[in-house]
Amino acid sequence: MTYGFHDFVIGGVLLAPILRYALVTLFVALLLRPLLHRIGFLNHVSNPPLVELSLYVSIFGVLTMLA
Repeated sequence: MTYGFHDFVIGGVLLAPILRYALVTLFVALLLRPLLHRIGFLNHVSNPPLVELSLYVSIFGVLTMLA
């Protein structure tokens, strides 16, 4: 069984499909960041940037597995 990947085209330039997932992940992570600050979640961890990076990687992994 083969999967059909659809190319991502911007201005006639073909980009890898994984770039689309990275952009969607960035958008979702940027939406979640203020929410995490508002509820105070990042005040309870020792390294907030590492938690945000881990959240980004987790969302990216879920998106690539579901596609």
